Amino acid sequence: MKVIFSRKGFDSQFGGFPSPILPDGRLVSLPIPNQKDDVSYSDLLLSDRENYYDLMMSLKGKFKYHKTWFDLNKNSKCHLDPDLFHDVVPRKKGWKPIFGQIDAAQTHLENEGVKEGDIFLFFGTFRHTEYQDGHLWFIRSDTPKHIIFGYLQIEEILKVNKKQKCPVWMESHPHASTQRREAKNNAIYISRDSLTWNSKLKGAGTFMFDERLVLTKDGFSKSRWELSDIFRQVPISCHSAKNWKPEGYFQTNGIGQEFVVHTDKQVEKWVKDLINKSKL
Repeated sequence: MKVIFSRKGFDSQFGGFPSPILPDGRLVSLPIPNQKDDVSYSDLLLSDRENYYDLMMSLKGKFKYHKTWFDLNKNSKCHLDPDLFHDVVPRKKGWKPIFGQIDAAQTHLENEGVKEGDIFLFFGTFRHTEYQDGHLWFIRSDTPKHIIFGYLQIEEILKVNKKQKCPVWMESHPHASTQRREAKNNAIYISRDSLTWNSKLKGAGTFMFDERLVLTKDGFSKSRWELSDIFRQVPISCHSAKNWKPEGYFQTNGIGQEFVVHTDKQVEKWVKDLINKSKL
């Protein structure tokens, strides 16, 4: 089983600010903006009374795309991927959590031999929030950190192109769109119903905040991870032994959406324990 650290959600280039850790511990990964997609932030439900647009207006009211800031409005579109949470939008019968990848990033996953049974750990940039006078704010003393917010164990990899017919429940996913079907290498990763090692847990899901999910080493910039020494013994794509620094952190590379870990028994146990013991 390979483990894939997959960087997703708002960052300094796409979005412009961290995704929030809500006061109740929910990790709300904000999908990156993309006006070519069909789903708006106002379509995404946070609760019965609030959507992602409301949340983002409270935090910033703007978003960044490359180097330009835009005012957020109810028609601002986003790229809902990975799509892990059932209740965020209305679903068609048969829906499963899925994740799409395309072009060079998909080729990288293929070259690393990612296959059925492997597991994505989705991480992003997060920051704690608090309520003050009924308004949600980022806590000033808290710094942005890379945090694992979700996972998906692969049941099937579907190559999506002009000839491939998708299940009806999948047709609304951005990687099933007409535009992305034109790409030479476009794929959708479908989750298992349950984990191979624990049939009581779903094959994909999102986490509540837990210190064990924090990748960033305390007191350092977000890209410097406090990764267990057991990872020193296994290959990690896009990285080498030089990424392990004498100051006691693993320096992740800024380039690349996915880092594929070719696991051994110790790393497999690490990921299994992480999911088994985290609050979903």
